[in-house]
Amino acid sequence: MKISRKVWLILGAVILVAALVSVYMIYFQQAGERDALNDKLLEAQTLWSALEKQKTQEGGLEDQLAQAESLLDTSRTRFPESVESIEYGEYLFEIAGDCNVGITKLTASQPTDKKLGTITYSVSSFVIGVSGSIDDILAFIHAVRTGGDLQLPWSAAEVTGVNIDVAGSATINLNIYGYKG
Repeated sequence: MKISRKVWLILGAVILVAALVSVYMIYFQQAGERDALNDKLLEAQTLWSALEKQKTQEGGLEDQLAQAESLLDTSRTRFPESVESIEYGEYLFEIAGDCNVGITKLTASQPTDKKLGTITYSVSSFVIGVSGSIDDILAFIHAVRTGGDLQLPWSAAEVTGVNIDVAGSATINLNIYGYKG
């Protein structure tokens, strides 16, 4: 059986069309994969940028943390670590509330030791800024000098200076002596 030329041409055309369809399908499949990979690449680049930005911010946060720790160390050196100073501060705020004055400033020095004969005292110096009426400020000064919380058997308060202005504020210098034994 001999195949005619026409059949060969049809068979060749069918094979050519089948090959073109296969190439077309492979091309579009790979084009789809390429588009998916481009999308993933774009997503990865966006994520990379976000991570770089976060890393930069974390570097800034690390700087802020270092600054905060430095500020904390500075603050620790400015404030005495004596529990008595903290307790005295609480007493002063309590007395201020009772006398209707507001404390606008409270600074305490590091307690120092003062020896009188064989007895050693701890001396804490305070500078207290208060605001209120003149009568209330005078009541506050009196309460500090005679207040039960500051005049304990093991401690005593001494007002060493007062500066009152007519605008209703005062600065009071105070030494608190504590018995160390």
